[in-house]
Amino acid sequence: MVDLQSRFRGCIAASWAGSAMGAAVEGWSRQRIAETYGVLDSFQSYRHYADVTDWQRPPGTTEDGIERQKLIATAIIEKGGRIHAGDLVAVWLRDLDPRRMRYKQEAFDATLVELARAGVPPGELGRLWPWPNIISVARASHPIGLINAGDPQSAADDTFEIGSAYIPRASFGLRWAGLYNAAIAEACRPGATVDSVLEVARRFATYRADATAPFARYDTIEKEVVRAVELAGESTDLPALREAFYRHYDGGHYVTYGQSQANEIVSKGLAIFAATAGDPRAAIVAAVNFGRDTDCLAAVAGGLAGALSGPSALPPEWLDQVNRATLDDPYTNNRRTIEQTADGLLEAFLASRQSLAQSLKTMAARE
Repeated sequence: MVDLQSRFRGCIAASWAGSAMGAAVEGWSRQRIAETYGVLDSFQSYRHYADVTDWQRPPGTTEDGIERQKLIATAIIEKGGRIHAGDLVAVWLRDLDPRRMRYKQEAFDATLVELARAGVPPGELGRLWPWPNIISVARASHPIGLINAGDPQSAADDTFEIGSAYIPRASFGLRWAGLYNAAIAEACRPGATVDSVLEVARRFATYRADATAPFARYDTIEKEVVRAVELAGESTDLPALREAFYRHYDGGHYVTYGQSQANEIVSKGLAIFAATAGDPRAAIVAAVNFGRDTDCLAAVAGGLAGALSGPSALPPEWLDQVNRATLDDPYTNNRRTIEQTADGLLEAFLASRQSLAQSLKTMAARE
């Protein structure tokens, strides 16, 4: 049995480790990774945003997706429970300096902060995001699934609410994030299995679907989830699974964030989760060596596996390296370690559960 603390720690640890390891080869082809490393299974130094900064990141340093995740975690930890978009944006306004964000976050993240400062309501900010199918929310919102542990519907609902600060409420990117966080919530449930997690992901693929909306083919999301799981079952090994996905996704080289679309990353993440039977180390290594948007994929596949199985399969030296890099990071929005982040989220979950229990007790006493 994996206890709840282990599930929270596993999710955060694997998402951070996956992001840090995958960032070194983000955007690389599978062939280039193989030619350079054989199989990449260790942290490397890397550089991002070379056009605006020459900061060489030490091995184990996380990237922009985990910066977003940390902001969501901070809002949840400080509130002691579930949050809304306004809670998240309040943390942005307090903790972020657009002049420093260029070292760790995408340029449009800083634009959103400036728009929030100008008075745009939190829930309307996402309407200004120009890439509605991007992976930004799904790969960064693990704390939303964790604070709703065991309650997939609330996880999906909170994703739509909080994610509206990043992307439009009706976007495909937000729907992929909703089903992913519902799966995280299910993975934290005692007795959860790989199959039960995948079934929740499939069930929430059509959550809040509006078939009357223009161009809304919400059944395509469910079809991609089903196809991903089928590919995991049909492929004889992880390289075969990787090649099967390349037959579906091998473009986007000349489109902004063309390799970072939510449908590609989440469906691949679910397939890797299934193929590795929820082992977070195996999921991370597989994702990092898939090529394309490796850091996002490893955060998605690893985070889900860690929520189900805990951190015991992750090498302790991985966690030590990521924690050291976090504590030494001059540009991150906070320096909580993996354990401090996960335990803070767990404390918030337990506090919210206790508050609900007290409310139910009070209501029962008045009947």
